[in-house]
Amino acid sequence: MNHFDLIIIGGGPAGYLAAERAAEGGFSVALFERRSLGGVCLNEGCIPTKSLLYSAKLYSGALHGEAYGVRAEGISIDHAQVIKRKNEVISMLVSGVRYALKSKKVTVVEAAAEITGKSADGFTVKAIRSDEAASGAEDIYTADRLLIATGSSVIVPPIRGMAEGIKSGLVVTSREILDIPKVPKKLIVVGGGVIGLEMADYFATVGSEVVVIEMLDKIAGPFDAELSANLQKNMEAKGVVFRLGGGVTEITASGVVVGTESIEADTVLVSIGRRPATERAGIESIGVHTEKGAVVTDAHMCTNIPGVYAAGDVNGKLMLAHTAYREAEVAVNHMLGKADHMRYDAIPSVIYTYPEVASVGETAETAAEKGLRVRVKTLPMNYAGRYVAENEKGNGLCKLIVDESANRVVGVQLIGNYASEIILSAGIMTDLGLPVGTLKELVFPHPTVGEIIRETLFAE
Repeated sequence: MNHFDLIIIGGGPAGYLAAERAAEGGFSVALFERRSLGGVCLNEGCIPTKSLLYSAKLYSGALHGEAYGVRAEGISIDHAQVIKRKNEVISMLVSGVRYALKSKKVTVVEAAAEITGKSADGFTVKAIRSDEAASGAEDIYTADRLLIATGSSVIVPPIRGMAEGIKSGLVVTSREILDIPKVPKKLIVVGGGVIGLEMADYFATVGSEVVVIEMLDKIAGPFDAELSANLQKNMEAKGVVFRLGGGVTEITASGVVVGTESIEADTVLVSIGRRPATERAGIESIGVHTEKGAVVTDAHMCTNIPGVYAAGDVNGKLMLAHTAYREAEVAVNHMLGKADHMRYDAIPSVIYTYPEVASVGETAETAAEKGLRVRVKTLPMNYAGRYVAENEKGNGLCKLIVDESANRVVGVQLIGNYASEIILSAGIMTDLGLPVGTLKELVFPHPTVGEIIRETLFAE
């Protein structure tokens, strides 16, 4: 029997970072991962999509460089090379995670994990391997504590013809689209959220005719409505067609049906969201409480069962890798007896299209819903000199949501290049709750696109 201070189920961002932090704190740690270290984020989400989008950005820059004095001929995109490089990036980063875990003496168990109960030896976990004949006593592990970090899975809606579409290869999810062997001539994206928009942006840039179908009357889900409309306008300029306010009612052999209209496509990407992955983990054997499929946790990432924690997508709070990292640290700190708790009111969100969209804290809409008395300060990105230098006819925006009573920034939204990098400083401002007067005294390097924050602070 293998006994550990902590068993972690899931090797994604929450799982592998928790393993490192716990090992650094002196715990003996076993980490179970049934697929690949790094989880969805590293293998089929955050990293591979950014690799593809960067290739598309370089390609677009080469095609449209005339205004900047750059002229080129014979420009083409080699999609096979894009995929090859993406896989090399993943391989390198997965190797880095594996090395970090090994260096901290974390035991990595390459198998699915099933919690089977609790005994005098602690929580009991069985390794479920593909070769069941090889299973034996050595596949039973025990631990004083458990961290459930099983992540999330793709939602596949029960649309008529969906099963047949998946079987034929017409329908793909966010996993398969990243390895599609050639650029489809016509691509339908079902879902106008972050993943759907990023993939629509990539394939439209490299030559696909793209139609995005979204049930809501706006794209980008909870993002600020004005910035969502701005992003839609930018993507439409690339040729993306948006069908809002209605969903797909049927998958056919050659595309989809929306209402009474048939739309043809070579590939249909279903990207309507993800759900916590709690099935087959055995959490019911120890009575872990869930709501709507998500493991319920408190501010310390504790579940209702003492000694059992959950972090990352599985708790359904904010399905973002950087949220998972912080939740992992909070969970381990609580195990180690260190004062810490999770705060969710200043966690940035980013859409890595071109232009990028980023948001942290309240939007004008959420502030109104909460009854907050705020003023919204909006300024075009063109107030930042570097943005003008790098963006011909750019239409980016910066919005600051300022709490009138406390005179502090409670939210920031950006659309424009470098938004994903600038949002960190905006998040720090929001999290620390510094008065606007204090923020105005901060010195921003010049020229940077990030100066737009300072300019907007001073805007009337």
